[in-house]
Amino acid sequence: MENNVLNFTPLADEAFLSLGAEHIAYVKAINLPDGAHAVGIFSADGKPMASVPSIEIAQALIRQHELEPALVH
Repeated sequence: MENNVLNFTPLADEAFLSLGAEHIAYVKAINLPDGAHAVGIFSADGKPMASVPSIEIAQALIRQHELEPALVH
């Protein structure tokens, strides 16, 4: 019987961060500097893109820009 072991090369940090960069935007709850609660929209590499008042608006905005929203807890 053969040993089916997968060999792979780990991705560099920069390459890992860029995965999904052109397809996914991440959504998570944030606190604004004035203490208000909001929903933040972030690129795949973690850069902030926008903040909106609700997750529904975040999802609509993301899809409007032909990206797929992903929730971060």
